[in-house]
Amino acid sequence: MRYVYLVTLFVCVALVSLLGLRGTKFSHPALEVFPDWAFPGMKEQPKLRPQAESTFFADGRADRLPPPHTVMRRAFQDANGRYDGDDEALYLGKDASGQWIKGFPTAITVDRKFLEHGRERYTIYCQPCHGMLGDGQGMTSKYGMGSLPTNGNYHTDRLRQMPEGQIFDTITHGSASKVMYPYADKLSPEDRWAVVAYVRALQRAGQGTPADVADASARKTLGLQ
Repeated sequence: MRYVYLVTLFVCVALVSLLGLRGTKFSHPALEVFPDWAFPGMKEQPKLRPQAESTFFADGRADRLPPPHTVMRRAFQDANGRYDGDDEALYLGKDASGQWIKGFPTAITVDRKFLEHGRERYTIYCQPCHGMLGDGQGMTSKYGMGSLPTNGNYHTDRLRQMPEGQIFDTITHGSASKVMYPYADKLSPEDRWAVVAYVRALQRAGQGTPADVADASARKTLGLQ
């Protein structure tokens, strides 16, 4: 008999749950079987509202500044990859006529500090494939990728003669063969130009001769007459 009562109770609860309250409008919150004060749920979790105060951070702000060297995601890009009001040479590597620029955008100052930054970025993102000297003999060449035509050797005539803007574009969008992936999500435009500058430095160093050493003390250190 006890089981009959239990089954009847279960059937009644099931019928009321499925049919009895359908379409009913309530003006009070629904009864919670597991109340949040006893079992905290996601809706009651502590969180920070936009532009609110925070006692957790020293500056008292809930909104946080992006970390240094964060790559900005630009909206408002048209079908040709241009950004409204932006410097096309800086962001696209092209001049007003759509041709690859030779040299560097006017917004870029190429100095020792800029080259050092390019060397740092190159070491992180480019050296594994292109090698420390830019000869295409990076770490990946030891694992069967050295024979790939896109494991670029910067010291070929084709890449020496390639405009700086085209090298910038290759870093931005990757190689045509898709073996080299885009790096726009990892390197800001300024970072990409710094890498281009360092690549040019590697190419110039690869063609260096004793006659390039003009400093007398440096010549003596190198054992040059």
